[in-house]
Amino acid sequence: METLREIRHLMERSSRFLSLSGLSGVIAGIVAIAGVVAGYLYLGINWDASNYYQFATSANGTPDPVFYTFLIADLVAVLVVSLLGATWFTVRKAKQQGNAVWDATAKRLLINLLIPLVAGAIYGLILLYRGHIELIAPATLIFYGMALLNAGKYTFNDIRYLGIFEIVTGLLATVVPEYGLLFWAFGFGVLHIVYGIAVYKKYEK
Repeated sequence: METLREIRHLMERSSRFLSLSGLSGVIAGIVAIAGVVAGYLYLGINWDASNYYQFATSANGTPDPVFYTFLIADLVAVLVVSLLGATWFTVRKAKQQGNAVWDATAKRLLINLLIPLVAGAIYGLILLYRGHIELIAPATLIFYGMALLNAGKYTFNDIRYLGIFEIVTGLLATVVPEYGLLFWAFGFGVLHIVYGIAVYKKYEK
């Protein structure tokens, strides 16, 4: 039985990237919530206030450059900090397990993750350019969920469940886009934290 377990482990290592850390999900979730909090504080609105995207237009009906600058800066900051945290925890876990951080499996994982993510980023920029601010949060959730589903076959199966929940959250946010920021906080924040804790307890403790 010990030999069979070793063979199975070797097969999984050759076909799946198993160095993803649950703690990277927790960090990503915390950073996402912090980004949403920063957005609400910047806009100066209450949590139960709707139509946050009305601030994208100034009083004379023209796009507000300050709003767009803050929105882009906030999203970029969340993305950069999340990626740095994910990279650090992944490298640390790989070293602890004696696994290679960058191999053929990691490349396949990254490629399958990036295809929907890049498509979603381009689509989000198109929505921004066309002035459909209210659909950016739902769209990013849906495309991110598709990216996780696409990449799930190259790492833990648990990530596919996270992808499904992200897609469902994005679809719900499309129904009530005026609360898109709260759905975004739930999808990228709460769901990431719950997923990260579950994966950490299951595979790393």
